[in-house]
Amino acid sequence: MSAISPGAEPAQDLTPLRHPMWVVAAVCALALMSTAGVAMPYPILAPIFVSGAVDGFTHFAGQDPKLLMGIALAANPLGILLGSLFIAPLSDRYGRRAVLSVTLLATLIGYLLSALALAQRQYLLFVLARFLTGVTEGNVAVARALLADMHAQVDRTRAFAWLNACLYAGWLLGPLVGGLTLPLGEPVPFVLAGLAMLPCLLVLGLGVPAAKHQGASPALWQAMREQQAFGLLKQDAVLARLFVLQLVYTVGLNGLYEFAPLWMLENAGLDSRGIALVTAGQCALMTLASVAAGRFGGQAAHPLGRAAKMALLAAVGLLLLAALPGRAGLLVIMALGAPLALYNAVLPAWMSERFAAHGQGRVMGLLSTIFCLGNVITALGGGLLALLSTRWIMGLGGLMCLLAAGLLLRLAASEAKQ
Repeated sequence: MSAISPGAEPAQDLTPLRHPMWVVAAVCALALMSTAGVAMPYPILAPIFVSGAVDGFTHFAGQDPKLLMGIALAANPLGILLGSLFIAPLSDRYGRRAVLSVTLLATLIGYLLSALALAQRQYLLFVLARFLTGVTEGNVAVARALLADMHAQVDRTRAFAWLNACLYAGWLLGPLVGGLTLPLGEPVPFVLAGLAMLPCLLVLGLGVPAAKHQGASPALWQAMREQQAFGLLKQDAVLARLFVLQLVYTVGLNGLYEFAPLWMLENAGLDSRGIALVTAGQCALMTLASVAAGRFGGQAAHPLGRAAKMALLAAVGLLLLAALPGRAGLLVIMALGAPLALYNAVLPAWMSERFAAHGQGRVMGLLSTIFCLGNVITALGGGLLALLSTRWIMGLGGLMCLLAAGLLLRLAASEAKQ
């Protein structure tokens, strides 16, 4: 039997055992539950560090709580960044279900370790646990790759829109549970996030088929080296351009994702429950917008041009947050859900079609890698800017999104000529 050549994908057995729509439904349910677990801590870190107990955890080594929060925020996406380099590409080789099974179980352990660190007030252990949990959370790229495998059976743009709707619904459910359960104890949301992985494993086993391998695979380290997502940048000049503009966009956008809770605490006086409710409102709008994107996925305009318009709207919203008073800013935070969702429905679908020859796992893994790299940059830089004001973070993020919109328009014009 011959070995699989580098870059080859194991055949994903999607039709004989499962109806295509059943697989789509299973992937979407998996994304919903997994994302709810990821999102549970979102509204609680700012209250824990900035308005929580004054002790060796929130003032570790005598540092400002905002700076410590920024490091804790960066630890998780840094782990996701490293994991995204090989998790989704390895799913091209070893199969989506096998990779997801291992990462979901490891994520469960990571959340429980985070809860233990909070219970024992161990800051370094908490940061390490958040990092290790992040390493195994590159599952969204694998879910996108699963749907991309089914492009002959299900409309790609519509399937991505449904997946995004479930992701946003997870971001709606998770912060609500996290914010509402924080008063029960700081470890509680992390325990619940870990337990959310159990139904994920059940859905994975029942709804997602195993891959059929076409021969012996190379050693794990060799596969990781051959299939890591950054290798695509040397192979495709358009992907290299896309990497730059998407990084600029995500660095700006993550100012909202990472520091909106602190903005709401400082400028609107919200506690964890208030932050959770505003976040839920934003995610509800994201869910509705994503469903709408699925219905209108066949628009005539070039996808990159549509994405540029959404990036421009995001820029306007972030710039408003740099100036508006607290209560008005809460409405902007919720309204930003629409352009963010539409952008995320359009760009992955276009990339899946445009760069399919590179392997769906690698392409979707690159998207996750870019997002996490931007997340790390924003979390660390934002932690320093937060010592001045979160309004600085939002203003700089708006300028970055504005630059990304211009770069997208240039790339759209270049692609239209080909």
